[in-house]
Amino acid sequence: MAKPLQGLVLVTGPSRGGKSRWAEHLVAQHSPISYVATSDPRPNDSGWQERLRLHRERRPTEWNLIESGADLSTALNTIPPSHTVLVDALGAFTAWHLDASPVDWMELEAELIQSLQARQRPVVVVIEETGWGVVPATAIGGRFRDRQGWLAQQLETIASASWLVVQGRALDLHALGYSVPDR
Repeated sequence: MAKPLQGLVLVTGPSRGGKSRWAEHLVAQHSPISYVATSDPRPNDSGWQERLRLHRERRPTEWNLIESGADLSTALNTIPPSHTVLVDALGAFTAWHLDASPVDWMELEAELIQSLQARQRPVVVVIEETGWGVVPATAIGGRFRDRQGWLAQQLETIASASWLVVQGRALDLHALGYSVPDR
């Protein structure tokens, strides 16, 4: 069973592994809850609409829904301090800013980290793992993979807990693993 929530908690893993369900489980007993949806709504994509429908149906109706769009930091800063926060997911934040210059991206990362650290109640962030096998064939795909990976590593340095969710199983990375040295 998961430890009590505190601080920043990361939930990562591959697509369709159960990340969102595990993150929802972690925050379920920590009301009030604000759920931050980061993705573009994609109204013309029926497959995406089905995924959103399943997420909506699974969430309790009393959870406060915030659709952050590209500005995740501002959305986090508007949530009452008494709320536990679930951000689902970091990949959309990264995707929104793929055209940002390296300098602008570093500023966006710093703003996000500051917003996360300013929260008084726990924050659970779902992070899609990328680069587990296929090397992106495009420059923008490589940029997404690199930015997502480095941002996840930065967040890990301030996280109180990290979970890897694969095939419907949640693994406590802090209990099982060791930090990789910088050099």
